[in-house]
Amino acid sequence: MKVLVVGGGGREHALVWKISQSPLVGKIYCAPGNPGIKELAECVSIAADDIDGLFVFAQENAIDLTVVGPEIPLTMGICDRFRNAGLDIFGPSKAAAQIEGSKGFSKDLMARYNIPTAAYQSFTDRDAAVAYIKEQGAPIVVKADGLAAGKGVIVAMDEETAIAAIEDIMVESVFGDAGSSVVIEEFMEGEEASFFAFTDGKNILPLDSSQDHKRVFDNDEGLNTGGMGAYSPAPVVNAEINAQIIDKIVRPTIAGMASDGCPYSGILYVGLMIKDGVARVVEFNARFGDPEAQPLLARMKSDIVPVLQACARGQLNVSELEWHDKAAVCVVMASGGYPGSFEKELPIGGLDAADEIDDLIVFHAGTTEKDGQVVNNGGRVLGVTGLGATVEQAITKAYEGVEKISWDKVHYRNDIGQKALKYFK
Repeated sequence: MKVLVVGGGGREHALVWKISQSPLVGKIYCAPGNPGIKELAECVSIAADDIDGLFVFAQENAIDLTVVGPEIPLTMGICDRFRNAGLDIFGPSKAAAQIEGSKGFSKDLMARYNIPTAAYQSFTDRDAAVAYIKEQGAPIVVKADGLAAGKGVIVAMDEETAIAAIEDIMVESVFGDAGSSVVIEEFMEGEEASFFAFTDGKNILPLDSSQDHKRVFDNDEGLNTGGMGAYSPAPVVNAEINAQIIDKIVRPTIAGMASDGCPYSGILYVGLMIKDGVARVVEFNARFGDPEAQPLLARMKSDIVPVLQACARGQLNVSELEWHDKAAVCVVMASGGYPGSFEKELPIGGLDAADEIDDLIVFHAGTTEKDGQVVNNGGRVLGVTGLGATVEQAITKAYEGVEKISWDKVHYRNDIGQKALKYFK
């Protein structure tokens, strides 16, 4: 069969890497892809949000299955366009993708179906939002309602920071139209984790646990990012909490969306805060997390393609996935200055040396080629993913790879995966 993967980041490299291992697949295309993906698939110069171009390509090349990586084409309705023409595509409809595209939509859904999350209020008026912050006090969380590349969430430890966030989002429009509405939430304490489940709109197939590291600097300091690294499995999600997430969050969410007339199929990401054995929802995403996809897919033993196809066709009947015994840790190597401004087209050295390391995969995210040399082209550039018998060994392997790779002003965290180690002492 022929598969088209939409996107060009680290998540899509991980998906292409995993799909390429399936005996069912004869040809993989990726639009637009990147230099790392080019080693496994034919890259096509079509932007991920060019739905017309992607649709024509899929028809002309008799694509059997399209797999959508990023959120923007999902919220634009790419899956509706393909399904209406009888093309198999993995991902939610435009209506269902609102679970990520609008934080107000997802919070209202959780309120309707008693899904545990932080108390909240939504606002379209700046003055009302500021008054609410003063009434509630700090710490408090301010979120742009729409898509903001993982950067539209401000955890404010004082009222001044929260009000400044309202000014930036609603008055200065730093996130564009995504900030025309804001959600202000109760601050939740605890340990974060990421949980994923495949679904065809009715049945669910949970994946193993993982944990992301959102802040740009060590010890979870600095600004929020799209994610500076991740590991799997995450021991904070024990068997009891795993069952709680499935029964009290994932199943009610999928059933609620079906009941509301927008059934959800694809992969559902649940960002969680866990405290005292209780999990609450921080946010939903309508696609694989990035960088969580990298360690998760590196550990997945099962063939992913039949699962993707079953979700696309509404025929998910697989009850469980097989996982390799190894742990996986992904360290994101970013451009200096990220998540703010940064310099592009800096040559990256050491990729060949890293490729020689056993149990190490370097997933490309923000890279491109210039004059035959791989250079940085985005904020998050590489996801260096190590495997090991334990999380500790996987951490060592990942940083062994990181030490081989360099470019001017490269930045990465030095503590990815450390939160897991306390569970093994």
